[in-house]
Amino acid sequence: MRVLIDVFVALHIIGIAALLGGFLTQLKAMGAGTARFVPGMLHGALTMLVTGVALVGLDQADDHPVNNVKIGIKLLILVVVLALVYVKRDEEKVDKGLFAAVGALTIVNIFIATLWN
Repeated sequence: MRVLIDVFVALHIIGIAALLGGFLTQLKAMGAGTARFVPGMLHGALTMLVTGVALVGLDQADDHPVNNVKIGIKLLILVVVLALVYVKRDEEKVDKGLFAAVGALTIVNIFIATLWN
């Protein structure tokens, strides 16, 4: 079971990398007002959602304690990010504030995951 959990953690990190990497590659465009949500950002957010839900289920099945408040907050943030990216995915330009919010929420989610024990 531990190997399966580790595989899903690795896939979750790949999802985070795709979402944050997509954001970081668009920073210069954000400054120019031409940033857009690239497909990798949507795929990364979806990967995070699927693997995150799987991880919670696997941890509970393996009798590991799960901090439901932490998971709930992370899920809420991810759903907001996913909704924003999904709704605005086809637009040629995304508002700077909205684009920055997605990046900031992604970073907040990373810090919650790593710092909240």
